[in-house]
Amino acid sequence: MERTEQVERLEHVGRMRQNVGSGSPLEPQIGFSRAVRVGDHVAVAGTAPIADDGSTAAPGDVHGQTVRCLDIAEQALKEAGASVQDVVRTRIMLTDVTRWKEAARAHGERFAAVRPACTFVEVSRFIDPEWLVEIEVDAVLGGDAPAGPAR
Repeated sequence: MERTEQVERLEHVGRMRQNVGSGSPLEPQIGFSRAVRVGDHVAVAGTAPIADDGSTAAPGDVHGQTVRCLDIAEQALKEAGASVQDVVRTRIMLTDVTRWKEAARAHGERFAAVRPACTFVEVSRFIDPEWLVEIEVDAVLGGDAPAGPAR
């Protein structure tokens, strides 16, 4: 899949907008970007477990599919100038919320030191019935949170 990037000036807000593509054939068809950065904010769109060859990664495996979603999202963050350490919120959508611990394990492996706000929700289905999970990620670059222990 070929990655694309588009940078444009948003005259009405005086900021640059960077669109990051992952090469998914759905991006131009639907009219979306894998990630969008405006100023210090990066939003990563719902990311499905799509393998490099276009097939579904880790069929039947919630943990494996979650890892793949996070890999794709992390790459999009990097291309937008952000990193996992900048993530402030994640949304994990599952077709079977009773399997949330499998997705949570992958999330914890990636974000244990960051601990973003996180929401798990159940959805009825995704575009591809083999997908068990999709993930959205929001990041803020250069955030100056007050120092102190996580609670």
